[in-house]
Amino acid sequence: MAEAARTAVGYGIDIGGTKIELVACDAKTLDVRHRRRIATPQGDYHGFLAALEQLVADADAELAQTDAAVGIALPGVRDRRSGLQLSANVPALTGRAVAADLQARLRRPLRFGNDLQCFALSEAHGGAAEGYPSMFGAILGTGAGGGYCLDGRLVAGFNGLAGEWGHWSVPAHLLQRHGLPVIECACGLRGCVERYVSGSGLVALYRHFGGDASEAGAVFAQADAGDARARQVLAIHLDLLGHSLAALVLAVDPHVIVLGGGLSQHAPLYDVLPAAVSAHLFAGVQVPPIVPPRFGDAGGARGAALLALS
Repeated sequence: MAEAARTAVGYGIDIGGTKIELVACDAKTLDVRHRRRIATPQGDYHGFLAALEQLVADADAELAQTDAAVGIALPGVRDRRSGLQLSANVPALTGRAVAADLQARLRRPLRFGNDLQCFALSEAHGGAAEGYPSMFGAILGTGAGGGYCLDGRLVAGFNGLAGEWGHWSVPAHLLQRHGLPVIECACGLRGCVERYVSGSGLVALYRHFGGDASEAGAVFAQADAGDARARQVLAIHLDLLGHSLAALVLAVDPHVIVLGGGLSQHAPLYDVLPAAVSAHLFAGVQVPPIVPPRFGDAGGARGAALLALS
C-alpha cells in the first residue's frame, strides 16, 4: 500500500507572474484530485521558495502523500550549464539557482519545464492534440512562445529552448511592406516575432498607427465597430502571424497547431488563419489544423504534473 500511495499522483506547479497554481493529477486517469492557487511572491526569493514548499506540504497532507514527484513550469529560460534563471516574469527568480534550491527544499523527484512547454504537453494528452503524432502549442499572450511534442513526449532540445518561435525574427521585407519599425526585444534581440504577433504586440501595432487601446480585446472591438484603422492593423497582424506559423510548418511540420494565450479566445481567428499561413507556403504544402485549446489557462499546471509522471 505504501508504494501505491507514493505513485498515485503527480504534482504540477505552474509559476506565473501573478499566481502560482498546484494541481495533483491521478497517475492513471489524469483527473485533478487537488488544486490550489496563491499569489506569486514578487520581490522575496526566499518567500517564493517557502511558498512552494508550503503548497507541496499542504497537498501531501490532504492526499496522504510523502514523496509524490513534482513537475514545475518555471517562467523564463534556465541556463543548463549554470542552472540559473536567465529571465523571468517573476523578477526575484532572475539570476537564481531556482531548480537546485527547490530540490534542496522539496527533497523528492523534480522535473522542470516552462509554462509554454507544459501547455503543449497538456494539450497533447487528453487535450486538443490528443491522437496526433506531433503537435505544436503556440502561445499568443503577453508574449509569444510554445512547445513541441512528438508522439506525446515533449521535445525540449539541447538548450531546453525548443518551441521559442517568438524569438525568431520577422523578415525585413514584411516590416517594409507594412511600414513597421524594427522593435527591440527584452531578450536582447531585435525584430522578434513576439513583439508583433502576441496580444501585447497587437496593441503596439494599433498604437503605432495612431490607435488607442490597452489590451487586444479592445482592438477587436474597434474593428467590429467598423474602425478602419483597427481593421487595417488586424490585417497586418494576421499577415505577420501567418508568416510566423508558416515558418513553424516548414521547421517542424506539426500535425496540428494548438493556440494558447489570450488571442486563442478570439474565435474568428480560426476561420482566417489557415489562409494567412498558406499564403507564406509554397505550392503543395498543406496547413495543419489550427485549433483552440481544450484546457485553457489550466494547461500549465496540468502539463507540469504530466512532466512529473513521465
